[in-house]
Amino acid sequence: MMILKCIAVDDEPLALKLVETFIEQTPFLELTASCDNAVEAMGLIREKQPDIVFLDINMPNLTGMELARLLQDTPGLMPKIVFTTAYNHYAIEGYKVNAVDYLLKPFSYEEFLRAANKILQITEESSNNFQPITADDEFIFLKVEYNWVRISLKDILYIESLKDYVKVHLDDSQKTVLSLISLKALEEKLPSAKFMRIHRSFIVSLDKISAISKHSVFIGKTEITVGEQYKEPFKTIVDKWLK
Repeated sequence: MMILKCIAVDDEPLALKLVETFIEQTPFLELTASCDNAVEAMGLIREKQPDIVFLDINMPNLTGMELARLLQDTPGLMPKIVFTTAYNHYAIEGYKVNAVDYLLKPFSYEEFLRAANKILQITEESSNNFQPITADDEFIFLKVEYNWVRISLKDILYIESLKDYVKVHLDDSQKTVLSLISLKALEEKLPSAKFMRIHRSFIVSLDKISAISKHSVFIGKTEITVGEQYKEPFKTIVDKWLK
């Protein structure tokens, strides 16, 4: 059985204890840490690399929503977020930061388990979307609807994140492929010498970059902004090209 590592964050002791208890009684969840503020949570997320964060929204100094936005902008740190809150007016904001679910306090174990099962399904489907890539491989298999589609790495222009899906843009008359997998999972499988994440929503094929401006790259007529968190590693690549 797949085990998902979890962190619980809530500044209310009783609410935090409830989430901890729910995690501990769910067979496929493992509680790796808990805390009562978002600042500490950021450090724990970096250290523990959890699959799920059950995150309260209204907390002092740094809110759960602000933490979720920071995670979006931090390379390699984007666990699945489940918001837990006593207020129902945050649902739209939660969607904007790609929260998987939104539990309104007081919530039952049935509601909690439904959110956990949703993440388990997404994670299992994403992990099954690949055949292993070796150093000699020049293609990947992605699950597209009910089929496994072979995609040549040399045909990939760039890859765009669409919440739990990715859209792979191919060098074939604007052809695209949509697959249920996270951008982070795909990034880990692609060869870093050929592909680079330059924005929280985009991975580009380095060989397909046709022009570079101060804040963007161009792949043909498509302009893609280089995110603030990705500028330094991308600049390192560009400096090597321009030597």
